[in-house]
Amino acid sequence: MKSHLPKLGLPLLALLALSGCGDGSLVLQGPSTSDEAAPVVATCPADVPTDAKCLSGRDSKGAFYMIAVPAKWNGILVMHAHGGPDLAAPDLDRSMEDLTRWSIMVKSGYAWAGSSYRQGGVEVRAAAEDTERLRGIFRKHVAIPSKTILHGQSWGAGVAAKGAEMFTVDTVGERPYDGVLLTSGVLGGGTRSYDFRLDLRVVYQYLCGNHPRPSEQPYALNLGLPANVTMKQADVALRVNECLALNKPAAERTPEQKAKIQTIVNVIKIPESAIQSHMNWATMHFQDISAKRTGGESPFGNEGAVYSGSGDDAALNAGVLRYKANPAAYQKFAADTDPVGKIPVPVLSTKWISDPTAFVELDSRFREVMQEGGSAARLVQTFTTNGTHSFISDPTYPTLMDALLQWVNTGTKPTPAGIASACLGMEATYGKGCSFDASYTSPALSTRVVPRQRPQ
Repeated sequence: MKSHLPKLGLPLLALLALSGCGDGSLVLQGPSTSDEAAPVVATCPADVPTDAKCLSGRDSKGAFYMIAVPAKWNGILVMHAHGGPDLAAPDLDRSMEDLTRWSIMVKSGYAWAGSSYRQGGVEVRAAAEDTERLRGIFRKHVAIPSKTILHGQSWGAGVAAKGAEMFTVDTVGERPYDGVLLTSGVLGGGTRSYDFRLDLRVVYQYLCGNHPRPSEQPYALNLGLPANVTMKQADVALRVNECLALNKPAAERTPEQKAKIQTIVNVIKIPESAIQSHMNWATMHFQDISAKRTGGESPFGNEGAVYSGSGDDAALNAGVLRYKANPAAYQKFAADTDPVGKIPVPVLSTKWISDPTAFVELDSRFREVMQEGGSAARLVQTFTTNGTHSFISDPTYPTLMDALLQWVNTGTKPTPAGIASACLGMEATYGKGCSFDASYTSPALSTRVVPRQRPQ
């Protein structure tokens, strides 16, 4: 049988030994890859080790991808599901950026593969399919790994959680993923993770009244924007700064602007620094969802939501606009984005406690879902006291990978305390940056996001 393996600086026999195929044959299973072209040799990003080999390509559905294999590969593949999501058309730059950010995986000895996804927009199942297709490309054209870990970051954690439910022994004919790593995850599912952004839109409009402006055609804020309206982030920022002056130092803001900012911070429970980004997502991402994913209707509502934290809560609750989630849109969005807690392999997650983008309380919702789906015993959650949403620290991720693989290989379930201790040992190799809080448990989502009526 002629091998499709590119020359990666890894002896073929060594790769076969790592994959357990010592007879020299590449046994291809999993997703259909018969129509997938081989990747081509590519220049690695600067942060990737210089002796690693990189490949790139575009799959049959139009998704771009990058692959990196270290010179001393440990035989384990990390399939990466990136965050966002981007709304623009996919390009190779997205995968290059992801490989740059996650070069720590390659530095730690893991092969890495990441898809741009075939399209921009808030569609989880399609992104999970694109990630799984790339797994097949790696197996067909690169090598068969000894183990495969599915890593989801931010919105991509939702992609990974859904993908781990979609692709299993029953659906693929083999175990496609041996474990799942979820970092900084938006893990409440679409129907729970974005409620606060509608709250932000209605509270902002109550305070500012310029998105939309009185001179513009009114529309339901839970749509984000009407389908035929084009707006860029700079346009949203212009309106926000007109009202709140977020682009100015606090000393240059009027007392009224300061009061409005404080009302948003208190009611929506987001820091001032996150207001603009969430306003962007509550505008353009909501438009993508309602116009392209849910048939022109919105899955978001705030009926029954009781807001508190303003100077006059009675006036606020009487004055904010109210919307009812469309039941069909809600169900369609839930089917695409909401995990159901049926992941058959070990799942390890981490979250910076103060993450302003993916609230730590979302992890409590995911814990509930895993319990409801019968997978609670296969979940370990960890939390850190330092970091950023996009990247916590270099030693954090090798520590989590080690713990997850030990769980996969031996059945020994890791503990937050054990992970915290192990991370300190990683600092000699990867630098300072360990901040696991082994005693922390995330509060209920209802303590951060106001409960509301939901379609039945």
